[in-house]
Amino acid sequence: MKKRVLTVIGIAVFTLAAYAQWSNPANDIPAYNAAPPKGALPPIMAGKQLTGEYFSHPYQVKAYQMAAKVSPVLHQLPCYCRCDRSMGHNSLHSCFEGTHGAACSTCMKEAAFAYQQTKLGKTPAQIRAAIERGEWMNLDLEKASL
Repeated sequence: MKKRVLTVIGIAVFTLAAYAQWSNPANDIPAYNAAPPKGALPPIMAGKQLTGEYFSHPYQVKAYQMAAKVSPVLHQLPCYCRCDRSMGHNSLHSCFEGTHGAACSTCMKEAAFAYQQTKLGKTPAQIRAAIERGEWMNLDLEKASL
């Protein structure tokens, strides 16, 4: 019995090692939409919805306000908190349709980054590439909300 267990464990370890050798983490991009929305998107939370326990910091409210201003851009961006796997989101836009975006610094930083880059004239494809490179990671939410 012990020999069988060790054999199975050995095969599992070998399989994982072989898979890791040929997999590329750069190809593991979260869900996003490659094209602009074809119709109306679900609304991003706004106004009086931005109160309560999820909105105790000004930067949380500001992140939603920025997200609302670039809603079609967020539709075309991945969210690196991996909510596509855990919550079924199909883009960064999905995070701001409910309170998830306010509880997640990744979502807020990516949205604020997308807003800033849009204001600089960047296209959604350029912003997506920058997000994939991790350029949003060092964004300071306190400073971005000024």
